[in-house]
Amino acid sequence: MIEIDPNSLGTTDSVGRETDSAGRIEEILDSMMELLLYKNKMYGDSALNPRKVFYKGNSTNSILIRLDDKISRIQNNKRDIPRVNDVCDIIGYCTLLLISMGVTGDEIKGLMD
Repeated sequence: MIEIDPNSLGTTDSVGRETDSAGRIEEILDSMMELLLYKNKMYGDSALNPRKVFYKGNSTNSILIRLDDKISRIQNNKRDIPRVNDVCDIIGYCTLLLISMGVTGDEIKGLMD
């Protein structure tokens, strides 16, 4: 695991308070992992192993369709900011998309310059 100095990533929020960006990134991604594992179990791994009752395409295309739906939901939202659930679903589907594409953790780590 890469050691990151949380102080090097500190920023200020919209009202000028200091934030710990590294800590917040870990908190959000840990929670996203728990949520994605929970939903994957609840939905029977349907994104990566679809039942193909109606849609006969592969899991990658199925996930892309789901992402389109989520982006449409955000675009049609009348509020100033997107709903947390929709953003979390997009993060989850992007994660599943990487898996369906066969991307490995080492490939992602290789993106660090």
